Amino acid sequence: MELIIKKIRPSDFVKRMKNDDILLIDIRSAQEHKDEHIEGAFNIPLEEFANKNFSDDHGKVAVLYCRGGYRTAQATGLLQNQSFKEILILEGGIAAWKAKGLTTKKTTRAPIDIMRQVQVIAGSLVFLGVILGFFLNPVFLLISGFVGAGLVLAGVFGFCGMARVLSLMPWNKRTTS
Repeated sequence: MELIIKKIRPSDFVKRMKNDDILLIDIRSAQEHKDEHIEGAFNIPLEEFANKNFSDDHGKVAVLYCRGGYRTAQATGLLQNQSFKEILILEGGIAAWKAKGLTTKKTTRAPIDIMRQVQVIAGSLVFLGVILGFFLNPVFLLISGFVGAGLVLAGVFGFCGMARVLSLMPWNKRTTS
């Protein structure tokens, strides 16, 4: 029997948390989860879903969330054959959760989010390429073109090479306390 996947609003989820046996799953990256997550959530990044066995969670209600919904939509397909009682998607993800004034658990000393770092660097490179191309040599416009192409590919394929490189930088390494 195929499970029906439904969305649930944060306020409705809070009510159900008290009554149902729920497995709250944060499917964002381990780093995103460390930075901030809903208390009680288990972190199972999307790329680990295919190998995850949920047999110990038979009969539970699985509630998934991410930041924007794209990863959650991918993950629900991988849960169809598991023995959950119900599969729910937290509508609006952690952003909607916070917008409702609900609390999260945060790392207090964390650098800015990786994707914001990508935006700052990509924007700076595009701006630099345009300025140098205008004032020095049009060849510098290739910098802007290269960065733009990278952003398009990241959007289409869901893989951002710059984010991967930035995640390896020392300022993005966190120690657990």
